[in-house]
Amino acid sequence: MHVKTLITSLALAATLGMASSPAQADNRIHLDQRGFDQAIGAFQDGGHNRLSVRQKGGGNTSITMQDGHRNRTVVGQGGRHNEAYGRQRGRCNVLGISQFGRGGLADVDQRGRCNAAGVIQSGRGDTAEVVQRGRGNVVVIVQD
Repeated sequence: MHVKTLITSLALAATLGMASSPAQADNRIHLDQRGFDQAIGAFQDGGHNRLSVRQKGGGNTSITMQDGHRNRTVVGQGGRHNEAYGRQRGRCNVLGISQFGRGGLADVDQRGRCNAAGVIQSGRGDTAEVVQRGRGNVVVIVQD
């Protein structure tokens, strides 16, 4: 990943995070990008939130963070060498990443109990990394 892309993603995530007040609930964010070498960063705090990201093109990066319970994140990427980083803290959260194109990276980190993560990758040279801390968690990874 390019350093500029990483800095841009983190800046966006921090900006969105500062704009949200604690205990925000039942919010929805949908982000859509088309093109190459772009970055998306999004943060939600509170419960029952929905976050969806769609990126079309190669070399794109998505960084999503949710802190709370019963949150849902879905990331869809089409193109080569895309990266998706998803972080969730809390209980009963769901995070799904789908990548179509070679050389994709899906990185998931969930902390809490009763969380679920799913990664679907179609293409050569894909990497999926999932870390779950807590009890009663489920992960499914499909690479084709």
